[in-house]
Amino acid sequence: MIGSLHGEVIDKTEESILLEVGGVGYVVLAPTTLLDNLRVGIRTQLITHLHVREQELTLFGFPNKEELELFRLLLKVQGIGPKVALAILSHLPAETLRQAVAREEVALFARVPGIGPKKAKQIVFQLRDKVGLEDVFVTGAASFSDSDGEVIAALTTLGYSVVEAQAALQQLPPEAKEESTEEKVRLALSSLARL
Repeated sequence: MIGSLHGEVIDKTEESILLEVGGVGYVVLAPTTLLDNLRVGIRTQLITHLHVREQELTLFGFPNKEELELFRLLLKVQGIGPKVALAILSHLPAETLRQAVAREEVALFARVPGIGPKKAKQIVFQLRDKVGLEDVFVTGAASFSDSDGEVIAALTTLGYSVVEAQAALQQLPPEAKEESTEEKVRLALSSLARL
């Protein structure tokens, strides 16, 4: 089993990277949240999952052990394969996924391509006791400033759930932290439109 890879990104597509490790190139599928941060020519370390099927070995890469564990938990949900699990993690960062399960935000999962309302309910039901919910509300609330609270309030007034609003805020680029509340709301709305 390949548990991690450390090497140079030598090519990148919309769904994978080619990582050169000791002269060998590994194609690694990864969530878009990770792919967006990787550039050709940089060195990186990925925590990996090797998925074995009859005629195929596929590597999935993650930035940390937490995302790998969530990926493996998603694979245990009946009817969720590795590509769908990866799509879920591409649309819902780890903390957002935990909060969505804790608050039973089925609609958030249903917005992921390939997940219908029935499958979304099944995911929430099966992950409810498995994602370490005891600290979700503490960690989720502590990382937001007062102006972030105003952005969340504005987005929830527009009909988005608290989890969706927090997810949009977490996906804002670092330079957006200094922007006005109005600009943050605009950026968050464009992020939500891509979901």
